[in-house]
Amino acid sequence: MSQRVNIGVIGVGMIGKSHLKRYQDLPDANVVAVADLNEAEAKRVAAEFKVPDAYADFRALLKRDDIQAVDVCLHNNLHAPVTIAAFEAGKHVYCEKPMAGSYVDAKAMYDAAQKTGKKLQIQMNTLYDPEHKIARRLIKEGHLGKVYYARSFGFRRRGRPWVDGYGTPAFVNKQIAAGGALFDMGIYHMAQVMDLLGNPDVLAVSGATYQELDMYADRAKSGNFSVEEMGLGHVRLKGGLTLVVEESWAVHYDGSEHSKILGSKGGIKLSKPPVLYSKIGDVEYKAEIELGHVDTRWRKCESDYEHYDSNEKHWLAALLGKVELYPTAAIAKNVALISEGIYLSQEQNRELQAGEILERSKSTALKV
Repeated sequence: MSQRVNIGVIGVGMIGKSHLKRYQDLPDANVVAVADLNEAEAKRVAAEFKVPDAYADFRALLKRDDIQAVDVCLHNNLHAPVTIAAFEAGKHVYCEKPMAGSYVDAKAMYDAAQKTGKKLQIQMNTLYDPEHKIARRLIKEGHLGKVYYARSFGFRRRGRPWVDGYGTPAFVNKQIAAGGALFDMGIYHMAQVMDLLGNPDVLAVSGATYQELDMYADRAKSGNFSVEEMGLGHVRLKGGLTLVVEESWAVHYDGSEHSKILGSKGGIKLSKPPVLYSKIGDVEYKAEIELGHVDTRWRKCESDYEHYDSNEKHWLAALLGKVELYPTAAIAKNVALISEGIYLSQEQNRELQAGEILERSKSTALKV
């Protein structure tokens, strides 16, 4: 591959525009085409970002031999069919989160990447945050001892898309989005803790979902609000690990809690900055990590550190052979299994084994 990656962006809505803005600041990126069903908007956005070509049909973009990679910025239930089509066309794929609307679709994406030998990156911002890199290193170096418990936590006091004034109706329509708080926010936090645990195999999942708080009736109706505003889960993982999930778009509480990892020698709260809990001798302590000092020093002293600044920067570096691709697809596939398990547990009112989740998972992919 040349020293720049020729990219096609599929979907120029809110997310697509944000990706295009980030590519402008990355010298390794060369966006040569965009595609969107709204051809007029595709052409307008292409002109705004000085992208040479715009298409109404993403398949026309995929036919181009000069495009090595595509960035899929579509709604959740379109991720799988478009990503798989891109692999079949010989392209690498960077896809927005969540990986897909169902576990079986996420697995199909992962399997297609393995079959074609193409790289698949899933957008996971939390994996590139400084606090995540610090926690990962502390765990790897054994400072937490034997890790046995993690909590994935996300909170909004009142921030449901559409009904509370943020985003579009597509975020809360199950037919399009497939899920609510777990997919919109929970993906980030579950991915973070699963990565810190070493992305262990999921053994069983139980959980519940809720939609309980009042909302503007006209907005609820116009948005077809049919997803959860809160998702809860209890996950048994290989190696005796336990993960608890709590994710809310709207709740009568405050945001004082955080995701965390606990081990036999210490624990870490994934706040900003992170807090380390441990003991010296027979004395317990907690220490607030000086985030800026660590991040600055590693950036100056470690040659590959800059390639993990962001999803897009890392994705490009991996395509150009500068670093190995972070296993976001494998992490996202496991997170999809957990999410699906929570939804199925709510339906079945019981815990489900991982194999049963796969058996019961049904594709939510839309036709393209």
